[in-house]
Amino acid sequence: MINWINGELVELWQTNQKFFVLINCQGLGYEIQILESLFVKLKTNQITNNKITLWIKHIKKEDSDLLFGFTSKDQKNFFIEILNIRGIGSQIGMGILNKFSISEVINAIKTQNKKLICSVPGVGQKMSDRLILELKSKFQSEIQVEEEKVKDDFDIKDHEINKMIEDLQLTLQSLNYKNKEIKNILPILIKEVDLLDNKENNLSFENLLKLAMTHLDKDNSNLFR
Repeated sequence: MINWINGELVELWQTNQKFFVLINCQGLGYEIQILESLFVKLKTNQITNNKITLWIKHIKKEDSDLLFGFTSKDQKNFFIEILNIRGIGSQIGMGILNKFSISEVINAIKTQNKKLICSVPGVGQKMSDRLILELKSKFQSEIQVEEEKVKDDFDIKDHEINKMIEDLQLTLQSLNYKNKEIKNILPILIKEVDLLDNKENNLSFENLLKLAMTHLDKDNSNLFR
């Protein structure tokens, strides 16, 4: 059973709405399906280190072994919880995480926002009802606490900004920054670029990542540990 992998990025490609990387780990090439957000960052060189670490969910079938990779353990656990729902397969799980951040799905579950859940390709009304029913208690007790790490001191309601902040946190985690460092820098970044009040600043994820790394480098010179 493969739990996580650390290796050299060899290749990445897209097949329809599926996104893949090929990772060389000790001479073996592992084909892993990843989320679109990570694929975009790798393709546009927003993550410049050719070493990549992913948390792996290994799904073994009669005729194949499928690997799904995530930049955080929370994403992996979230994916596993989705797969535990009757009738929901791996591509629906990836589709949910491709379209929304974990916190957005949690909020949709808690508020029973069926319209939001049904906006994921392949999710119909019955599946949405089942997802909300079976996961509501788990999301409230197990995932909400972790999500509050991102928004302890501020409340972000804009969808695009919320997704950008969460992607930033996951990217910094993949670069081996500590959660405490990331948590401390987020309020500073939000205040500096005025994300909460100025939605017209057209700030890109790449610029926000560079700004975060500049601040973190003041106290930490080991960028790629």
